[in-house]
Amino acid sequence: MSFQNIFSKSKKPEKEKQTIIADNREKNSLVISELINLGNKIELQQLEIADYIINNIAIERKTQSDLISSIIDKRIISQLINLKQYPEHLLILEQNSSQISSINENAIRGFMLSIALKFKVPLIYTKNEKDTAKYLSILANKKEKKENSIRFNKKNLSEKEQIQFILEGFPNIGPVKAKFLIKEFKTLKNIANSSKEQLEKIIGKQAEEIYNIFNLEFQS
Repeated sequence: MSFQNIFSKSKKPEKEKQTIIADNREKNSLVISELINLGNKIELQQLEIADYIINNIAIERKTQSDLISSIIDKRIISQLINLKQYPEHLLILEQNSSQISSINENAIRGFMLSIALKFKVPLIYTKNEKDTAKYLSILANKKEKKENSIRFNKKNLSEKEQIQFILEGFPNIGPVKAKFLIKEFKTLKNIANSSKEQLEKIIGKQAEEIYNIFNLEFQS
């Protein structure tokens, strides 16, 4: 063995970057090109909710002009409601627009307060598309890797994925807990017939809520 081999530093393998799912309508934006320049993998899809999905986090991106127009036509309301279908979500507002607003500034401020207080959607201000891309890139390359939900991204589901799809519709059941339930009980019938104690061993405190739903009796 040579001295060069003894003292040379071995290169650490580069961490695999997570794929960023972007809505087709974002394909011509500068954010996409900046993300690619930063070494991120991009997958374009027709998203029904949000502009970007990263590690099962939904991100809606708006320029100032887009925000104003969406407030005027009330499109922003449904977008915020849909965004909250994802357990983790946020709104990014780019501030590089010089457009003169047709809405009173206090009305805009009031709506921004509603986003934070009424809709409880986290809001991040960025300088421009490049700054937005940096935020998205950091989010995509955070250490903790999350299971992606199949409720919003896939249309042709296998039989196993159909079971997961149904389970993710229950309160506080994400892809990880859904897969644990499938692995343990195999079928929806077994899950429905299981005791509260059996469910608790797999999903903890959410067991009671799911057990009550399965055993709920409707009075005529």
